[in-house]
Amino acid sequence: MADEMDLDLVEISPNANPPVCKIVDYNKFVYEQKKKLKEIKSNAKQTVIKEIRFGPNTNDHDFQFKLKHAVSFLENGEKVRAYVHFKGRAIVYKEQGEILLLKFAQALEDVGKVELLPKLEGKRMFLTVAPKTGKN
Repeated sequence: MADEMDLDLVEISPNANPPVCKIVDYNKFVYEQKKKLKEIKSNAKQTVIKEIRFGPNTNDHDFQFKLKHAVSFLENGEKVRAYVHFKGRAIVYKEQGEILLLKFAQALEDVGKVELLPKLEGKRMFLTVAPKTGKN
């Protein structure tokens, strides 16, 4: 029947008993499949990670300023990665950087949850905070 109509016989569900086939134009069928996949991908939510940089000796005013930005990012549903960047011999004060990041995480406790505790990688110490899903 497919040859008479100059169309292709396409197997839709090979695992069914009996297998399901359809008479369609194969190129059009492939095009429709790609179109559906593209639409599904465009509807998927992209995760955005905003970065906030601290120094090991960040003072209180700068800390509050950056904290305010982090709160707004989390309220918009974006993840926040805060890091302390150690320059030169400042790596000696890594405890200070960890205390700063834990203080940052504690301040964000009501709007976000900590995904990754402070971890040192090279000259940077990272902390990742994700927004809380259940909003009251």
